Order: sequence, then C-alpha cells, then structure tokens
Amino acid sequence: MNSDDIVNFTGKTVLVTGGDGFIGSHLVEALVRDGAQVTAMAQYNPFGDIGWLDDFDEAVAAEIEILRGNVCDPAFMHRAVAGKTIVFHLAALIAIPYSYEAPASYVDTNVTGTLNVLEACRDHGVERVVHTSTSEVYGTALVTPISESHPLQGQSPYSASKIGADMMAEAFARSFDLPVAILRPFNTYGPRQSERAVIPTVIRQALDPNCEAIRIGDVTPTRDFNYVGDTVDAFRAVGTSAAIDYGRPYNSGTGVMVSVGEMIERVRDITGTNKPVESEAQRLRPENSEVRALIADPARLNTATGWRPATDLDAGLKETVAWWQQRIADNRVRRDSGYLV
Repeated sequence: MNSDDIVNFTGKTVLVTGGDGFIGSHLVEALVRDGAQVTAMAQYNPFGDIGWLDDFDEAVAAEIEILRGNVCDPAFMHRAVAGKTIVFHLAALIAIPYSYEAPASYVDTNVTGTLNVLEACRDHGVERVVHTSTSEVYGTALVTPISESHPLQGQSPYSASKIGADMMAEAFARSFDLPVAILRPFNTYGPRQSERAVIPTVIRQALDPNCEAIRIGDVTPTRDFNYVGDTVDAFRAVGTSAAIDYGRPYNSGTGVMVSVGEMIERVRDITGTNKPVESEAQRLRPENSEVRALIADPARLNTATGWRPATDLDAGLKETVAWWQQRIADNRVRRDSGYLV
C-alpha cells in the first residue's frame, strides 16, 4: 500500500488525538483527502497555538474541526469521542530526555490518558480505535529483525509508559471486546518533526550557517528510519483493514537498519556540507538506557493489509532537507535555539 491507493473513509467521523503534532498533522491531511469528516484534537494552551494545524492550507483547514483539550481529562474525552466512528490515538509525551526528568508526567499522559481514550471509546461504541505504540518498547534488539513477539524492555521512563499504554489497549480488547488495533511505528522522520529527534537535529545544524559543527550524541546506535508518509499510510491501512486482529501489535518499518553515523553522512552529502561531527556528552542517554539497535520485521502488517514502505531513506532525507531549507529561507527558525516558529 502507498499513498496513491484508495482508502475509503467516506462517511466516517474520525477523531485524531495529537492531531496538532508531527505524525498526527500528516495523518489529518491524509484522512481529509480520504473523505473522512475529521476532528483534530490539539493540546490546549493559553497562547491559542494549534501546532502544525496552523500550517495547513485553507482548503484542508476548512475541512477539519479543531478541538482543544487534554487526554488526561476523562470527561473531556467522553465529549470528544461522542459521535465518532474511528479514533486514532496519537497524543502522547514523547521526548525521551524529558522522561528522565519528569517520569510521572509520562505515566499521566501516556498511560492514564490512554485509559481515558479507551474508556470513552468503549462507552460510545466506536467502530475502531487505532492506538499508537513505538519501537522503543522493544529496547535494544535481542534478535533481529524485531517481530511483535520480541520481549518488551522499559529502557527509559518514556518506553515504560508506552508499554503500559500498550498493555491497557490489549486489556481492553481482551476484557471488553473493544475493537482496538495497536500500530507500532519504528523511527519516523520527515517534515514538521521537531529537533527532539535526531534527523531534524542533524539537518538543521547542517544547513544553519551559524553552526560550525554538527553536534550530536552517540553515532553508533542503529535505527530503522521511516518516512512520515509511509507511517501515515500504515495508520490508514490499520484503520480500515478487515484482517486486523484487535489487541495485537503491528510493526511498521522498512526492515533496513542504518547507524546514526551513516545517516549523518547521507545528510552531509545531500546538503553539501563538510562540517565536522562532534559528540557532546549532554546529548547522550544514560548508558543502560540507550537503545543500541532497532530494525523492524513488518511481515504481520504486510500480510494483514498489504502495507509496504514506498520511500527509501535517501528520498525521504531529500524531502526533509528541502522542507528545512524552505523554513530557513522563510526565517521560520529561531536562530538562538533552532526550534521552529
């Protein structure tokens, strides 16, 4: 399956929690194109900011309803889910470094927030819930490629909270027959991703004339990098396939493992920079928390839905670099920090 395949969401009322985020905003756009009536949930803040939903063109923006709130509020989630046929649950705290500082916040949002979503979906009889997991739940690969039967290892408070959320989704499928599917994307990258992730960190520094070097943590871990369009297609497939088993996880990944160092060299080639690469201690994870290797076995998802990634790493990096080049040209990067504005 790729983005050109027809996925019929016509007549479906769809809620996307985390619709203001990186993957969520791309999913919202795709669902609008698929004919869904989409409500995009954005985290409430006093500044009126709705994240990447602010970047939509007028034609797409006119087709969505924006709902500001928080998955940690159970009453709010009941109101948000009412009348929806499909719920894509992407809202989460995801920054691994911050999870070392505030682990309770991750439990509140990722575990209790997921519970609130599941309870609301159960009470309102939704047709399907798609819960978002993460490859981080596997920890460092004990065997490769990683299938869904790989042991779960909580190597950071973030991954531990996502394991808890996954188990809650499985429990609701088993205990209450809730039609909840679990998608487990491996490392997604692409336009709109913040610099909390390694690829945008590297790209921005490669392009920024104020950066004399590309400063990074450990360059030796290996990852299965997936372009955001392919991850969105996996969500679309899991949201519609009749062959999905509820309560079971499905990996989405390329099955190709690339080291962080190799990824950096590809970015240097694409951007034409010869900036040196420097390792900074403050960017390193605690030694026993670093996930050394991740590579997906996506066979279960492929068998159930026909999904396969359509964008290789070089093509995806070129798209992402072009997006960053445009952001910099439009002066939409704060030069003191590199964060998008």
